[in-house]
Amino acid sequence: MLDKIKGFVKNKKDSNLIKNGFWGLAGNLGKNVLLSLFYLMVARHYSVDEFSKYLIASTIYQSMIVFSSMGLGQWFIREVVSSQNRNLFVKQFLKMQVLLGIAFFFIAIALAFNLYKEMDIRLLSVIFAGNIIFDNIINCVKDVNIAEFQQIKTSKIIVAEAFIKFLIGASLFIYPFSIYILVILLVLVRIITLNIFLKVGTSNAIEINGFLNVPVSFEYFKSIISKNWAFLVIGSTYIIYWRIATIIISKTLPIENVTYYENSFKLFSLAQLVPMVFGVTVFPKFVEYSNSGKITELRSLYTKMFWMYALYGMLVYTFMFSFADILIPFLFGEKYGATSIFTKEMFITFLIFPTSVLQAQILVALKKEKLDMWYNINSFIINTTLCLIGLYFYPSLSVVNYSIFISFLIFHISQDVSLYKNKVSGLTHIFTFIGLSVFLTSIYILLSEIIPNYLLYILFWLLVWGGGLFFVKQNGIFHFNKNEQ
Repeated sequence: MLDKIKGFVKNKKDSNLIKNGFWGLAGNLGKNVLLSLFYLMVARHYSVDEFSKYLIASTIYQSMIVFSSMGLGQWFIREVVSSQNRNLFVKQFLKMQVLLGIAFFFIAIALAFNLYKEMDIRLLSVIFAGNIIFDNIINCVKDVNIAEFQQIKTSKIIVAEAFIKFLIGASLFIYPFSIYILVILLVLVRIITLNIFLKVGTSNAIEINGFLNVPVSFEYFKSIISKNWAFLVIGSTYIIYWRIATIIISKTLPIENVTYYENSFKLFSLAQLVPMVFGVTVFPKFVEYSNSGKITELRSLYTKMFWMYALYGMLVYTFMFSFADILIPFLFGEKYGATSIFTKEMFITFLIFPTSVLQAQILVALKKEKLDMWYNINSFIINTTLCLIGLYFYPSLSVVNYSIFISFLIFHISQDVSLYKNKVSGLTHIFTFIGLSVFLTSIYILLSEIIPNYLLYILFWLLVWGGGLFFVKQNGIFHFNKNEQ
């Protein structure tokens, strides 16, 4: 067995896919750990009221980032690989992102002033909005590195940036300063990061100097948007899907509920790192199989990744269900102890989130992005509608969490139907996933009433992993072909 594992590692160590995935995961994991520590220090230092206003302003800025990029990141990665003149293509895209960033800088400010009368939220939103322009450029360079299998460069820079932010957070306990100073410092750090990306953070094969001088006609811009507007909807819907909840909560519930929701989502965001990074990393391989008509290989790789993601989703949910009551006060402080119950509710969605990410990648690789777009729109409408109606009759944060789960469940089922029609998935696969998810979750919740949490978690996963290894050995699920490397 040990020899097989060594052989697998040896065969994979030169794989661009594995190496790119490793650096993407390592960089994002390092970044998110440091930023999470920064988040915890800020949450502990400032009052609930100050922190809530900080989160609201941050939400407006983050929402506008998605619209400002027009959601073209996936399209860019797909097209730059086959572009005849990569340098020109990248420079044109960079300039487009700058122009869009400037436009949405003003839109973000207008939105903040229209939604909120509190001067603190307005001023913080104005400061945060400056990041929109910088983020557009940085995200474009990141996309280039993904396409060029150079995520190691991205990883080094984003981890360094996160470490600086961590130091800023730590300094609050040595020399306290206002929330305004904090946000200004964060913007300055982003400017430094942008300059590093432009100077040393790009692939050696790509030259981006002077991209502001490259002509980008209105006709060129219009043609790209008109042909790929589905990516805008797909990319923006996902972020707005989560961010709209913060705005709804801030307008309908006591302001402390904003922090309860955001604290839960911070943990959710950290947990989703693995499927998001590997989803982006494996995407070029899905595109390759789809473009060359290798549906059998596409189906094989999809199946392997799917069950890895499904197990990860169950692993994370059961962990949060068992330990949220201990974890939340330890991380955020006793003043946020009420967050734990809402965290458990939010993480029900994580049972289907990782596989949803994977299936969305498959649909885009099959050039079914418009179909995925409509699924995203439908999910967003269901989520928002359930939130607003539910909060009207029962003003509780639980309404928001269960609305998210229901809409995500419908989203996942819609993806299943499409992948079945395109012969990527089968009925046995779909119903096995649903049946196992319901059965294992129900058993875990029932057993939690009679078995201590820590003991249940260990015993449950020993049985699951034992059964899983036996199934893998019998069926050879994770035997990779050379073409999948």
